[in-house]
Amino acid sequence: MRSGVGRWIGEAFWVLALGVILVYGFFLLLGAIDPGDVVALSVVVGVLVVLYAARTWWQSRHPVEGRDQRLTSARERRGF
Repeated sequence: MRSGVGRWIGEAFWVLALGVILVYGFFLLLGAIDPGDVVALSVVVGVLVVLYAARTWWQSRHPVEGRDQRLTSARERRGF
């Protein structure tokens, strides 16, 4: 598995990627940008969305090592 610094860098990348996606969506909803005018940015954000969705799907299918199974089973018993 990755070391502490490698894990931190990876998590920082995904937080920044999510921030870029949200800021792009915010300005898109405001009408401040037109996706046709910023094609390169739209493609980059589209790729980030696909990568983030794939990462989320992968993590939901493969449990993280070190997670306390008692907490998981208690949460499942409560229904959330």
